Amino acid sequence: MKIYQVGGSVRDKLLGLPAMDRDYVVVGATVEEMLAAKFQPVGKDFPVFLHPKTKEEYALARTERKSGRGYTGFAFHASPEVTLEDDLRRRDLTVNAMALEVYGELVDPIDKLVDPFGGARDVEAKVFRHVSDAFAEDPLRVLRLARFSARFTEFTVAPETLLLCKKLVDDGEIAELVAERVWQEISRGLMEAKPSRMFEVLRACGALAALAPEIDRLWGVPQKPQWHPEIDTGLHVMQVIDYAAAKGWPIATRFAALTHDLGKGLTPADILPAHHGHEAQSVKLVAALCERWRVPRDCNELATHVAAEHGNIGKIAELRPATVHDLLMRCDVLRRPERFAQMLDACEADKCSRVGADGALPADASPVFQPRIDALAALAAMQSVDAGAVAATMVAAGKPERIADALREARIDAIRATALS
Repeated sequence: MKIYQVGGSVRDKLLGLPAMDRDYVVVGATVEEMLAAKFQPVGKDFPVFLHPKTKEEYALARTERKSGRGYTGFAFHASPEVTLEDDLRRRDLTVNAMALEVYGELVDPIDKLVDPFGGARDVEAKVFRHVSDAFAEDPLRVLRLARFSARFTEFTVAPETLLLCKKLVDDGEIAELVAERVWQEISRGLMEAKPSRMFEVLRACGALAALAPEIDRLWGVPQKPQWHPEIDTGLHVMQVIDYAAAKGWPIATRFAALTHDLGKGLTPADILPAHHGHEAQSVKLVAALCERWRVPRDCNELATHVAAEHGNIGKIAELRPATVHDLLMRCDVLRRPERFAQMLDACEADKCSRVGADGALPADASPVFQPRIDALAALAAMQSVDAGAVAATMVAAGKPERIADALREARIDAIRATALS
């Protein structure tokens, strides 16, 4: 029996990155021997065990072959005769197909790396390359590759690997992915260092058009340069999600940043580069995308509100007090102030990420997102109104039916007394 540390932890070791999760492969062992050594079985489709002390995962070396369509259509075989190279060959990328032999609790030095497919070479060259043509048998690998590109921002995809991704798309395998797995990979990619690179890879192989045509069609759609120096809507959205990532904002905010302008892809050509009414179209498209990907409720709700109101929030200082009040009430600010704060983050990303195609900031760029200051001032004014006192006054006056109107008027008056920029 031999034990090897494999996968991403070996790759990260070569990159000088801290190890997150370590995975291990056991060669030359049986299920019975693992159980006798007190390993706890957890695998359903193939033998995977938890170490009795560390609780790290140990899997018996295995091979796989395609047995159907989609990412679940595989038959696995694990036995003592399966070699380490057999196990590594079934992996997706060369940088993930390396191993270190384990002796007790110690790992061999890097110079004794087991690397049958040139993973160390590709780590040094910063290239993602498939291990074998079997890469094209699993559509989930396209999303994983795109997600890795968002994490390892200096890596490029080998041209031959991109061709295999295109084959997966052309063969219709991408359509076999279940919604939950698509969302799992997309959401993880959005949480990486530069999410735009995930969409760059997905677009390059045609997967984005298959999975989210609402997003894919944004490229090539022009916007007015005085408001959007980057002009292209797709480029704008990528700047917005990268800005949100640089701020370290959570997944709901990043998803809202991704989807806030979906409606611009449906703007009639005869009114371009204007986009009148794109917010309402965006709301409909957000709903469709969230249903298709089974997006969690918190992400769905935030994205919907941002799509509907980001334009109004951006010009809040120009609105009348009554309009500001109604805007904030549509955002449910009194009951959900924390969600409103996330809305303001997404709106900041929309406004403050705008740079020209040459990477230059517009002349009037400011590090301060003034609409946030104005919106929070208006919210504070509304919160300062004593709803109980207003209700008591109306009851005492014999006009309980006017409580709601009186409360609205009091809050509008409070906003009016607040000097917005």
